[in-house]
Amino acid sequence: MHPGTETNADAGPPGTAEDRPGKQPKAAAAPTAADAPADADAPAAARPERDRPERDRPEAGRPGQDRAEEPRPGRMRRLARLARREARRSAVAAVCGLALALAFPPYGVWPLSVAAVAALSLLTHGRTVRQGAWTGFAMGLPFFVFLLKWLHVVGWDATVGLSILQALYFIPLGAGLVLISRLPVPWLRPLWAACLWIAEEFVRDRVPFGGFTWGRLAFANTGSPYTPLAALGGAPLVGFAVALTGTLLAAAALALYGMRGGAPRPRAALAAGGSVAVAAAVTVAGLAVPIPTAADDAVDIAIVQGNVQKPGMDFLGRPMKILNNHVNATIDLAKDVKAGRIKKPDLVIWPENASDLDPFQYREAYARIDEAVKAINVPVLVGALVDHPTKQGYVLNQGIVWDPRTGPGASYTKQHPVPFGEYVPFRDQLSKFITRLQRVPRDFYPGHHSGVLRVGPARLGDVICFEVAYDEIVRDTVNAGARMIVVQTNNATYGRTGQPEQQLAMYKLRAIEHGRAVVSAATSGISAVVAPDGTIEQQTKEFTQDVLTARIPLRDGTTVADRVGAIPEWVLAMVGVLSCAAALVIGRRGRMDEKGQ
Repeated sequence: MHPGTETNADAGPPGTAEDRPGKQPKAAAAPTAADAPADADAPAAARPERDRPERDRPEAGRPGQDRAEEPRPGRMRRLARLARREARRSAVAAVCGLALALAFPPYGVWPLSVAAVAALSLLTHGRTVRQGAWTGFAMGLPFFVFLLKWLHVVGWDATVGLSILQALYFIPLGAGLVLISRLPVPWLRPLWAACLWIAEEFVRDRVPFGGFTWGRLAFANTGSPYTPLAALGGAPLVGFAVALTGTLLAAAALALYGMRGGAPRPRAALAAGGSVAVAAAVTVAGLAVPIPTAADDAVDIAIVQGNVQKPGMDFLGRPMKILNNHVNATIDLAKDVKAGRIKKPDLVIWPENASDLDPFQYREAYARIDEAVKAINVPVLVGALVDHPTKQGYVLNQGIVWDPRTGPGASYTKQHPVPFGEYVPFRDQLSKFITRLQRVPRDFYPGHHSGVLRVGPARLGDVICFEVAYDEIVRDTVNAGARMIVVQTNNATYGRTGQPEQQLAMYKLRAIEHGRAVVSAATSGISAVVAPDGTIEQQTKEFTQDVLTARIPLRDGTTVADRVGAIPEWVLAMVGVLSCAAALVIGRRGRMDEKGQ
């Protein structure tokens, strides 16, 4: 960590004045209300003209004219001017954003997530708030475009539109990093900066329409030394550890940069070494966290992946095709069991949308499901779209327990439908301009309870598709008594785009976070069996019909993360927000003191 002051960053981060024997510190610029560089305290007249606010620059050839008479440039012109000035730094930020995307599956180069955090800290160091905000956006936009490129199946305009929305959250992140760099106690700045990353994720995971969780630092670190920390504080603690390591390395780099070209400076060397040592300790801390895996008992299961006709938006094909695929695969499984080739399972799991017709409205669909369940003669968890019983025009995305003797019974309804995918917010207004929204003819109605279901001898927690990305949905299911986690999913739309691999990584994190085996059933892949320690024991290939059989451990104990819930995330996010508020208050007091003098 660099204990010295900062100057405007075009010249790089210098060392402290105390560390330069025989030299006086250079006077720096006084901060403006929001945009002044960090630690600037010299009068505007003493600064180079290019570094002064426009109101303080003398007009060449017009010494007596009042600047107030000149019209102020419009907002777009000011933004364009800022973009030109920041072109080089923006290009570096964009490259760092692409590097951050490579940290996520299907690439999975997790150290790049640490490097990207460190890079943003360095790029915003010594800048103005406005420059920091722009740098954050310049990094966020390419990051999300590359991360979410699988959405191009819907349309590249959808990819870019969602990416712009998500990148907007990096604007306050970049501005906040500038603000906290002005706070006293330099050795705490990496902590505040790491908390800002969690604050950004906290808001983005909730707003708007329930939030969008893709791109969290934890989801790039489901197979790194940080991953076991999920058992203590969930995904937020993993993300915080990654961010803290990056900000500590940035602090070390700043301290070393301040030592360039001069005599050794003990304070700067000590700061750099201390930052690296703490970063190393944070990195290996997760390896000391015990992951509970001991089973109380076990259950034999079968996962049926029936496959679809083709990938993309039109994966459904003709009616009954997907349902027949799953029925036939289950009947084949029953034949293998009867022939003694496979041990009979205690239960069978079908994926989301395994029945492409409402079995309660279409007798043929009901009959085919019943045929498959009676053939295997064990309960089957069936994924189906069901018409809402009382609200006309709405549909329910359900997991239904289908018993071979009593038929359909208990069910779980997806609590978090996908905005613009499973329902259309402001449908009446938006559909007039976006005709593509007509491809979502009916809105999915959300469920209101957790997915704890008894299927045969097992009490499992059903989570449907991208709900696995939301901390509270999975945590509430486990705390309600689930002994294993089942993810029913349909990734056929995004097959072979990298999205299924990104979701698979989330299963690994959830397994460790809750100490539960995670079983994924997908229509077209990737179906998988993940052990409580996050190990992927089995997985299918995409767009193949397959059946997985496994003995799954059932656990009753809860992890620390289950017991503390969202408290770590709230605390870390509030520390980040309050650090920015403190920087603003301290800056305002400093300006008032200057005016008083």
